[in-house]
Amino acid sequence: MRISRRTTDEEKVANKLGNTISDLRVDLELVGEYLAKSQPNVVYNRLQVIAESAKETKEGTNYANTNGF
Repeated sequence: MRISRRTTDEEKVANKLGNTISDLRVDLELVGEYLAKSQPNVVYNRLQVIAESAKETKEGTNYANTNGF
């Protein structure tokens, strides 16, 4: 019998973001404009954190993940 691991909330959010962003019918520039107009600054700041973490992970420089933290 195989034991399956549960998907974390963070993985669920990442998958939802990935699916939404990969939809080529969505104009990401307009999404950014609407986001800036309709959401508090904390949302923008948190998106920046996501983008920086993704970039570091892709480049292999995400020290939090590579050092086992």
